Amino acid sequence: MGKITVETCEIEGLKIITPSVFGDERGYFMETYNKNDYVAAGIDMEFVQDNQSSSSKGVLRGLHFQINYPQDKLVRVVSGEVFDVAVDLREGSDTYGKWFGVTLSAENKKQFFIPKNFAHGFVVLSETAEFAYKCTDFYHPNDEGGLAWNDPDIGVEWPIPEDMKLTISEKDQKWSGIKEFHR
Repeated sequence: MGKITVETCEIEGLKIITPSVFGDERGYFMETYNKNDYVAAGIDMEFVQDNQSSSSKGVLRGLHFQINYPQDKLVRVVSGEVFDVAVDLREGSDTYGKWFGVTLSAENKKQFFIPKNFAHGFVVLSETAEFAYKCTDFYHPNDEGGLAWNDPDIGVEWPIPEDMKLTISEKDQKWSGIKEFHR
């Protein structure tokens, strides 16, 4: 127990988790997930699917969510660095439509817990990044939704340098803004 530190965020439900890292001249060891530690921290869920992606600098993925089968997610970066964003889509929430972002990297080893009913996305800041995450529901291809990554009504402040060329999928370029979002 006590192998993680959990920070709450200004949006209720979002959490930044920093694992204890044990290092010596050989390298390091850390637990990336231990159910007992997460339950003690108030994150008590059953994860049913793990995913991993690799992306190049400037790739922006998101903002995605599942409509009828929402997922809690525990995300982290295995190599490289990303700026990770969650947008509150919970009906009746005081922070509905608000966003929170955190830099996740192989170096800082932080994880980001994103509850159900949040849109999620990230932009790769390093030359490449490997992104891994756990989900509490399976991916349903016909159930995906999204919001425009650059919706001015959400106003995400992506840390994108002027010289960075963004790579955004055709699908992610077609999402509308939060004003058009209806559950």
